[in-house]
Amino acid sequence: MFETLSDRLTSVFSSLRAKGRLSDADIDATCREIRIALLEADVALPVVKDFVAHVKERARGVEVSQALNPAQQVVKIVNDELIDILGGETRRLRYAKTPPTVLMLAGLQGSGKTTLAGKLARWLREQGHVPLLVACDLQRPNAVQQLSVMAERAEVAVFAPEPGNGVGDPVEVARRSVEHAKRQQHDVVIIDTAGRLGIDQELMRQAADIRDAVSPDEVLFVVDAMIGQDAVTTAQAFMTGVGFDGVVLTKLDGDARGGAALSVRHVTGRPIMFASTGEKLEDFDAFHPDRMAGRILDMGDILTLIEQAQKTFDEAEAAKMASKMASGDGFTLDDFLDQMMMVRKMGPIKNLLGMMPGMGQMRDQLNQVDDKDLDRIAAIIRSMTPGERAEPKIIKGSRRERIARGSGVTVTEVNNLVIRFFEAQKMMKRMSQGMGIPGMPGGRRQQKAIKPKKGRRVSGDPRKAGLPKPVAETPKPGTGALGNLGQQLPPGFDPSKFKFPGQK
Repeated sequence: MFETLSDRLTSVFSSLRAKGRLSDADIDATCREIRIALLEADVALPVVKDFVAHVKERARGVEVSQALNPAQQVVKIVNDELIDILGGETRRLRYAKTPPTVLMLAGLQGSGKTTLAGKLARWLREQGHVPLLVACDLQRPNAVQQLSVMAERAEVAVFAPEPGNGVGDPVEVARRSVEHAKRQQHDVVIIDTAGRLGIDQELMRQAADIRDAVSPDEVLFVVDAMIGQDAVTTAQAFMTGVGFDGVVLTKLDGDARGGAALSVRHVTGRPIMFASTGEKLEDFDAFHPDRMAGRILDMGDILTLIEQAQKTFDEAEAAKMASKMASGDGFTLDDFLDQMMMVRKMGPIKNLLGMMPGMGQMRDQLNQVDDKDLDRIAAIIRSMTPGERAEPKIIKGSRRERIARGSGVTVTEVNNLVIRFFEAQKMMKRMSQGMGIPGMPGGRRQQKAIKPKKGRRVSGDPRKAGLPKPVAETPKPGTGALGNLGQQLPPGFDPSKFKFPGQK
């Protein structure tokens, strides 16, 4: 969603990197480009004015003029202001002291409330809660059935006593749902309310009546991030008519310009609490302003990537796989397939790579990444026998032809997979041996460092030929200045009376 804004800001900052000192003209030109980039992203005009004014004020201050790298300091200022405009710190849900906690969803029809209710329920279940979905959208056709399907997919309970389709009182259903949750030991109640195609008095009155009936702990305004400036208008109307405590952005994976995300919080003063980034139930998480600002400025989002990996990878399995990878030879094609399937569970490869810093400059290459390539590799490996997966060296000509026919690929693709696997094994073995890097176990330089030192060279002077060869070992305690040399001399030998040959 923020690709256009990210590209514009990245090009603005790249022109600053070559300058060791920023003049007022440079700052004005940079702020002008930032203003244009934000306006093109459909950010509300009052938000753009405040944002640019803060950036310009700080850029002309001491923190930039005395900085070793002024361009990087300007990037930091823009990053700080983006974090501030997106809400500053991550806003967490407020839970009731006495369960159940009541969450009410409000918004226009088509904003994705019902789907979001299922995503939120699944997210809360993973956090250890026992949520209950409540069907209070009794006007839209099949809204009750849709919520029931979402509850089943999210593996949570649903309270839907009325059939909907214009039948039933949503206020009474909301009131009864809280008592039902108490009896069934549900600690969170999520109320899905009706939406309209536009803002009208009937919608506001119904939403306000439900709010008064259940006294929700949080009223979440669900807004479609793709509707641009209309999101701000709708948010202001809901703020006046019903009131809400937080914003939930949906459809962040769309191709809209994303100005709503940067405008709603600033205009309403309410924080963005959650974001939906896809159609699947798992495409949902808490909104982190600092991470979103990092994505916009092409700084990456490593923390989210790590969190997704922690959710997907089992700790014991990861440790076991790490030991196999360290051994090199112990890593088989079965292990490779398991790793690949775990990565697939984390989400589309394009999205995962997009969280890496600097990937915005490789967007064309990222767009060419296709998850079907992984499916093709998985088909090749699954077409092998257990013995071939454990010992790929036995895969010769006839075996490769059979594997290619079984997986629907060419023999060349099978050859390439086997060759790349052997190269990966060699690389892992080199890594386990330190690859010659100082400090790494088994490294060549480390082995050279601990090699025993040679003794001193013996002079060719014949007068010194009578001296015994020096001993390389460390002298033992208590043997005197001669070390263990004294243990090799005859009894009664006096070194002070010793004379070299030819000496008087």
